[in-house]
Amino acid sequence: MKIFISFVIILLSLTFNNLHANENIERNEITKNLRCLICQGQSVYDSDSDFANSMKILVDKKLDEGLSEKEIYIYFKEKYGDWILYDPGINKNTYLLWLLPILIFLFGGAIIVKSFILKK
Repeated sequence: MKIFISFVIILLSLTFNNLHANENIERNEITKNLRCLICQGQSVYDSDSDFANSMKILVDKKLDEGLSEKEIYIYFKEKYGDWILYDPGINKNTYLLWLLPILIFLFGGAIIVKSFILKK
């Protein structure tokens, strides 16, 4: 009987430990996709500024409230704007951001093709 109780306790502790690890993984993924407004080049995950630390606490609080990753991104986007997200969605304000690399690639390709055709 003692072995069975010990087994159940170990099993429960491993289960709770795994749940905590999953929460940390989700928190880390969210904070890696949020930009630190103080550091300007680092994610909240990488930064150790007071602002980033308060955002990490806020992400933990929102996860505890039951918000999903997408809902947390929407919360920060409404509070700080699109710039807070490292991967903003396509909307009227970000068309240029998404289309500019394609346009540069096509323009550069046209220049290369034109230069090869003119040389022949």
